[in-house]
Amino acid sequence: MDVVRIYSGADGESHFEDVTVDLDDWRDAGRISPPWPATGVQFREVDGTYHLDFHVAPRRQLVVNLTGSVEIEVGSGERRVLGPGSILLAEDTSGRGHISRNVGGEPRTCLFVHLG
Repeated sequence: MDVVRIYSGADGESHFEDVTVDLDDWRDAGRISPPWPATGVQFREVDGTYHLDFHVAPRRQLVVNLTGSVEIEVGSGERRVLGPGSILLAEDTSGRGHISRNVGGEPRTCLFVHLG
């Protein structure tokens, strides 16, 4: 399963990395990863004017987009659009952080999974 990771580099900027989560074959139950320890879950809803200037992730967390899309921009100016069903592993808890902005004026819902 593919996940987009953002992390804080030694240069104080956030960077993207594509990560593949390994899945084990559970036969009829499908393919499942080993458990990831989590400490909490939050639900979020934002309107179509959503825009957060440079900020860091408040904790190491997964952000699972349910509806709508978000554009993430890191310090290099690289941008990625994450749509419904995409998963972001936010690990840029220090440095300048990243920008999050709405796409096309659409509202967005997502799920934050706080990681241990």
